[in-house]
Formats: sequence, structure tokens, C-alpha cells
Amino acid sequence: MANFYTDNDDIRFLFRYYQLNKLADLMEGDYSDSEKFNWAPENAADAVDNYDRLLETIGQIAGDFVAPRSEQIDVDGNTLHEDGTVSYAPGMKECIDRMAEAKLMAFTLPHRFGGLNCPNFIYTMSNDVVSRADASLMNIYGLQGIAETINAFANEEIKQQYLPIFSEQGATGAMVLTEPDAGSDLQAVKLRAYQDSNGQWRLHGVKRFITNGCGEVLLVLARSEPDRAGGMGLSLFVCDNGPTVKVRRLENKLGIHGSPTCEMYFDHTPCQLVGERKRGLAKYVMSLMNGARVGIASQSLGIGEAAFRVARDYAASREQFGMPIEKLPSVRDLLVDMKVMLEVARTLTMETCWMVDFSNGLEIKTESGEVTDKEQLKQLKKEFKHYRRLADMLTPMSKYYASEMCSKVSYESMSVLGGSGYMKDYPVERHMRDARITSIYEGTTQLQIVAAVRGVCSGTAENFLAELEAFDYPAEVKDLVDILVADREQLLKAVAYTKEQPGTEYMDLHGRKLVDIAINLIVGHLFLQQSVAKPALEDKFCQPGKGEELSAYERQRQHKAIVASRFIKRNSPINAANVVEITSGDRSTMSDYDAIVGPVPEVN
Repeated sequence: MANFYTDNDDIRFLFRYYQLNKLADLMEGDYSDSEKFNWAPENAADAVDNYDRLLETIGQIAGDFVAPRSEQIDVDGNTLHEDGTVSYAPGMKECIDRMAEAKLMAFTLPHRFGGLNCPNFIYTMSNDVVSRADASLMNIYGLQGIAETINAFANEEIKQQYLPIFSEQGATGAMVLTEPDAGSDLQAVKLRAYQDSNGQWRLHGVKRFITNGCGEVLLVLARSEPDRAGGMGLSLFVCDNGPTVKVRRLENKLGIHGSPTCEMYFDHTPCQLVGERKRGLAKYVMSLMNGARVGIASQSLGIGEAAFRVARDYAASREQFGMPIEKLPSVRDLLVDMKVMLEVARTLTMETCWMVDFSNGLEIKTESGEVTDKEQLKQLKKEFKHYRRLADMLTPMSKYYASEMCSKVSYESMSVLGGSGYMKDYPVERHMRDARITSIYEGTTQLQIVAAVRGVCSGTAENFLAELEAFDYPAEVKDLVDILVADREQLLKAVAYTKEQPGTEYMDLHGRKLVDIAINLIVGHLFLQQSVAKPALEDKFCQPGKGEELSAYERQRQHKAIVASRFIKRNSPINAANVVEITSGDRSTMSDYDAIVGPVPEVN
């Protein structure tokens, strides 16, 4: 029996590396919910044990139930009916129902709505596990940020109307944002929101590229102020997927076939305003999309994990020239790079989740009115701002790196399998097709870099690296720490040069190199700290088994030391080369664009 959580030592290591008891305290407060709801934890230890059990349950469902259905789901796809409704592939419907039966469709909602009240840190691990089984299922299971957004910004009446159905009925939802002429530029949204003669809000117009547009609960970005262009004319609404909502088209896609991508028509659909008018994009949707971007990072981790495992198994069993092909240096190099990239992405994504959870938790705490001591409140607000700045920088970093990683890893997995990987006999071609969308939806790689480089150039990355350098490193890793410190000085040199240039064009032009250096340094420190840290949670994973000298945690810690050394040493010259290019003043991409690219070709 396969369990996609218990067989993944990297996820299990990170679960025990982070001090989840602190996160549980932030999520549960005084644990008084345990007196009202029998599934709520009584203390931090109970909460962390619940998290572990939940991941084990999800791992079992993913390995035993979802993964065996994934190939047929990919073949079957979804069906659009004449009445504008959609049916999932039979296997997908079975998977969603199975997740609902296990009460997993309200993962992050508070206990009072029947939810599990789990932090995003644990939810992200679950998305990683589910995506390894079937990336398209994660597109539906992973849309629970819709419920989070309703809980965060809607009034109590709307909360009571919609949130219980996620836990009681296993409802799914959709983020209804993009339009034919408003993809990445959501300020151009035109779908009309208006109030009829009775004061009822209604929606009229078309939306496109909507993941799971057939979901029961729809969060819709619409133009509520017809006389105001741009983001300030937009508000956020919630509605049921009723008779006035039609799916006009299902997109014929390269991958993630089990997840319906819909063009939708709203025919004067009744809806309710979420939060305040004119704040739909600036606050509510940006919050929703930031959560979704971490979700896509975790989806990328699952796809990358699945693709790597196929390649690793094939390289060990496929014999050529009288030996397994994993004996060949070129194949080994591919597999080592794939494994390191995967762990870099997971480390960066989980660190991001840690910052996001503390940012969100501290914001709720400072605005709840529970803290009355002025000095304590001042300190909490300071901590909140610190975590929020880091979350705002690390979120686009993790989405960028993880999505590019899974495309690269799935591509190289096919390289390891050769011709066999190109055939549908192996799942690699599906992983490769599924991977490509991750660097496109919820903001392309280019947009993530534009967002992340602001954090690099504003001082956020510099301050974070200073915090990381203050860690009490043991003497045996001092040489690696020295490399990171020297490279940080080079990054600051590149940042200073970039800030001297007029406007933001030069920063955006060289943004990827600046972000890459920052990621290399941040993850280098995180790997080193993982390699020397004792577990925050002591359990069987941290104890040697019968006949073993080392525990699984200790083996993984030693593994991290090896990965850290390779990662830091290999990236240092790349960092240096990037600094040389950034400080060269090269603007040829902009100045010589027409000469190099040439005229727009005629399209027949």
C-alpha cells in the first residue's frame, strides 16, 4: 500500500524541523475550541499530532486511491453538456468524493464552520502530496483559498451561508478573475456588477480560463463602478453556480486534463458583495492570489517529485552497455541536479509558508482587540510587518522557482527515459504536459520575478540574509558560510548598481539574475541550518529503528549537509557571473530589440 507522505523523507523531515508547536499556538489561541468541537486539539502537542495524522491520511488516499486513477482521468477529461453544466471525469469525481468523505475539503477553515483549522504550512504539504498523485486534482482540492477569502473578508451572514457547505458537503469553488481581454492585467476586467431596482447585486458578462468554473461557490471580480477605470472600479462578489451561470466552452488543453478550464457567461446572476466596494483587486484578490501562488508552488513540488521518482527508478533498472544507466556520469548528473532542484524548491516554499502563516496569524491577533497592552500590541505589529515583508518577497520567489523547477525536472526525467519517456507507456509525458502550466497561471514567471525583485532591491532580502547569517553555525560549516557572506556582498554591489539606474526598466531587465542570486543565498543558509538542527518534534522518525544506527531524521540531516555543500559551491561562480552581467550596464535587449528580433512576420 502506497502512502505518499510516509514515503517522502524530505517532507517528513521538514515537518519535524520546524517548530510547529508555535504555529499551533498561533492558530488555536487558548485551545478553548476543544471544549466545543470534539475534533479541535486540546494543546500544541495534540495539534501537531493531528497535523501528522492528517498528512498520513492524505498520503494514503493519494497513493492508494488517486494515483491509480490519474492516467484514466487524463484520458477521459471533462464533459460539457448542452445546458452549460460540466461533468468531471468519473475517476476525478470519485477522488473529490473520497476527499470530502475524509472531511478534507475545509482544511484551513476555523472549527466553528466545521473546518480543521490547519495552517497553510500543513495545507501546502498536503498539496505537495496530492499533486504527486494527480496535479489536476490539486487544482480542485487546492482551491480552498476561496473559503479562506470568504472567511477573511465577508460579513458573518455570508460566512454562515457558504462556509459550512465546504465541510459538510465537500463543496468546491472557483476564482473567477480573468477575461478574454484581462489575463495578467486584472485592472482591465470588464464583467459588469450592478444593483437592480431592489438593491440586489447582479453580474453580467464573460469570464475565461477559469479553473473549476463548474464549482459550487464562485468568487467573482467585477466592475462595480462603471465610471472608474482600473483597479479602483473593481469589487469582489460571491455567488452560487446556479441556472444563470453557463459554461460556454471547455478549453482544449495541453495538460491537467482532469481539471476543467472554463469560459463562463453570467446572465444577470444574483450575487453578494464581499467586503467593501472598490477594494476587490487591491486587497481581496491580491490576498487570494498570493495564497494561490503558494498553492501552485506546492503543485509544482508534487509534479517534480513524481517525475523524479520515475526517472530514478528507470535509471536503476534500465541496463545498457552491460550496466544500469545510473552508472553513467551524464545520467547521474541529471538525477543529482533534479533532486537538488526539487529540494531547493521545497525548502523555499515551506519557508515561505512559515512566513505567510505568522504574517496572517499576527495580523488577526493585532486586529482582534484581544491584546490591550500598548507595548505588547506595538511589538506584535512590528513582528507582523516583519513577517509580511518576507512573505511578500518569498511568495513570488517560491512560485517562480518551483514552477520552473518542475518543468525542468519533468523535461530531464524524459531525457533519462529516452524514447520510452516520450511514449504514453510511462507517466513522464503527462508530468511534462502538466508541469508547463505552473509557470503560466496565477501569474507568469516573468510577473513573479517583477514582484520578487522589488523585495531584493528594497532591502528585504539584505535584512533577511543578515538574520540568516546571525545563526550560530558550527565550525565545520564555516567555509560554506564564508562563501555565502562573500556572495551576499556581491549581491549588494549588484543591487546598488541597479538602483543607480533611472526608472525601473533596468531592474526589470536584470530582475531574474538578481532574484536567482537571492534565492541561492537564502536557500544555501536554510540548507546549512537544516543540516545542523536538532528536531523540534521527537517521534519515531527521529529514533533509530531496529538494527539501525541512525534515525531517518539524522540520515536526512546528513543528506542536507551534502546537498548544502554542492549547492553553495556550485552556485557561487554562477552568482559571480550574474553580478558581472548585472553591473555591465548592458541594455541591448531594449536598445537593439528591433534589430535582433526583426519585423513582425506575416501570419497566413
